[in-house]
Amino acid sequence: MTERLIISRMAHRGDGVAETPAGPLFLPYTLPGETVEVEPVPGHPDRRRLVRIDVASPERVASFCPHFGTCGGCAIQHWAADRYREWKRSLVVTALAQAGLEATVDEPIDAHGDGRRRATFHARVDQRGNATVGFAAAREHRIVAIDRCPVLAPGLNGAIDAARAVATALARHKKPLDIQVTATDAGIDMDIRGSGSLQSGAMTELAKIAAAHRLARLTRHGELIAQRATPTATFGRARVALPPGSFLQATVAGEDHLTRLATQHAGAAKSVADLFCGLGPFALRLAEKGRVTAVDGDEEAVAALRQAANNTPGLKPIQAETRDLFRRPLVAQELKRFDAVVFDPPRQGAEAQARELAKSAVPVVVAVSCNAATFARDARILADGGYRLTAVTPVDQFRHSPHVEIVARLQR
Repeated sequence: MTERLIISRMAHRGDGVAETPAGPLFLPYTLPGETVEVEPVPGHPDRRRLVRIDVASPERVASFCPHFGTCGGCAIQHWAADRYREWKRSLVVTALAQAGLEATVDEPIDAHGDGRRRATFHARVDQRGNATVGFAAAREHRIVAIDRCPVLAPGLNGAIDAARAVATALARHKKPLDIQVTATDAGIDMDIRGSGSLQSGAMTELAKIAAAHRLARLTRHGELIAQRATPTATFGRARVALPPGSFLQATVAGEDHLTRLATQHAGAAKSVADLFCGLGPFALRLAEKGRVTAVDGDEEAVAALRQAANNTPGLKPIQAETRDLFRRPLVAQELKRFDAVVFDPPRQGAEAQARELAKSAVPVVVAVSCNAATFARDARILADGGYRLTAVTPVDQFRHSPHVEIVARLQR
């Protein structure tokens, strides 16, 4: 049974919202002001599925990808750019307001650049041995097969074909696969997850596929299968050799904007802590001006950062340390030697570390985040400790999605 609804606003996940006497209903791929016909979604009483748009918004634009609306990779391709940017900024404004914080939020920086340089494809093989490779459908346990993805960077051209060849070669294992691909300086780096143990024959076949598709490296759960060249990424003056399955910022442009803002906010600090440093995109740039202590729980990433620092002339000293900052944050006594602290945690934020920073005397804290809610929570902790927000900049490297990166400066 269908019903007719009017969309009143956009929710934080990119769904249109219809207000009803029973409460809000969420409808993906709709826009404020539209009148739509919808049907129920079994098992989700607060959600509806779009059947037809009766009255379209004047802000609606044509999507550029044939998979939009079925593939769960993009939530918003159908909204005019200006209104989309206003909404992206509002995600940060709303999160800060809910945390009781007042700050001027800049206009979002478009950091899509050439597109996403990393992706994870899902692969399944049917009983006949036919491989389906693509992305998960929105809120469904099925794969939408794709032959191209227009939001990926040119450096990932050919990655889908290579992933399909890998999935086909592993068809007899009957296991679902996640295939992570990264565009690096040396070409495509691919890591296979979910295959289970492989016999030598399968490893040989995969090595042939890697050669045929000119992959820089092919690994399985980090175990090397084939390597044509060492995958690297360039951070400022430094070139970092990437461990398998490494985390990089989603786009090169995004990384450039985030690190530019962070180094700008750190100013002339002579001693800086880079917490949750990963491979060192901030640390290796900050070290062009001052001493850096870089800390992260990922031992392989820290080792790669340390090696890059040792191999790059002209940098100030970088002390790289492996430490679980969720369980063992740097305490106020350890923080007192720093002129500035930069922290860029995963989506869950850095609550424990923020509490220690709030007790410290560090004059400047630069908070980088990919989650507006946890950013606001951590900023509230710092504000309660005496810091004030002096700059907040959204950076949109996740274009067409509800995710937004944030760089903020907090000062005593």
